[in-house]
Order: sequence, then structure tokens, then C-alpha cells
Amino acid sequence: MSTAQHLATIDLLRSREFPAEHGRSDAGSGGPGYHIAELATCDELREPAPEGAAQDQWVADRDGLSSMLTERWGKPQWFSLWSVSLRAVEGGEDIPEPWAALSAYVPDVQVWQADGRWIVLGIPLGAEDLPFRLVAAVTDVDPP
Repeated sequence: MSTAQHLATIDLLRSREFPAEHGRSDAGSGGPGYHIAELATCDELREPAPEGAAQDQWVADRDGLSSMLTERWGKPQWFSLWSVSLRAVEGGEDIPEPWAALSAYVPDVQVWQADGRWIVLGIPLGAEDLPFRLVAAVTDVDPP
């Protein structure tokens, strides 16, 4: 998918009502207060070296999309989900969705706020057994 298609998907998620129940949709998954979409995926598993060319391309794709979103809504906030995951796993804290799901595989995200909703963008880095993905979420649930 192109950056224009990614932007169109994000706009679609921003315009949709949130589903009443957790489940799948044509764009990904959603539930009360959120939508999550995998904007791009790679069927190949990650290469072991974190400095690999594949990772560099995914970071570049994320940064390109981030630049377009920054033009719309200003500079994003970086938000670490590593500590959110730790709070859930080790502390037993009940983390609201979509933050719980995202924290399971995305270490950090960029977030913007527009029209009462958070727009979230991230890529899962660090887990060698997961394919590369570019993930976006739209939610009215504040980051934990």
C-alpha cells in the first residue's frame, strides 16, 4: 500500500463509529472506543540483526507516514508501550484497549490528538519471531 492509501485508511477509521463489541472488521479489529488496522504487513519473519535493511525500510515507511500526519496535526508525542506492557504483565494492571493489545507487540508509538480522538502509529520492533507490520489505531481512550 502507498502512503496515500495508509492516510485513506486512517481517515476511514477516524470517521467510523466505534463498534459496540470487540471483533474483526474490514480494516482490522475494533471494539468499544477503538479501531486498530494493520496498514502494511510482511509475510517474512524478521531477520535477526536489528540493523537489517528490512527494518530500516519499515522505519522509513513509518516516518514517511508520520511526516504526513504531522503536517495535519502537528508534532506527535512519542509514547512508550513497553512500560504499559510491564504494568500489565508484572503488575497485573488492567490496561484498556487498544493500549493493551498494542503494548503486547509494539514497543512505542507516535500519537496525535485530533477531534477528540487519538491517532496512533507504530511498528513492532524487537521481536524476531513476528513479521514486520505498520500499525495504526484510532481511539477515544487516553493513553494509560
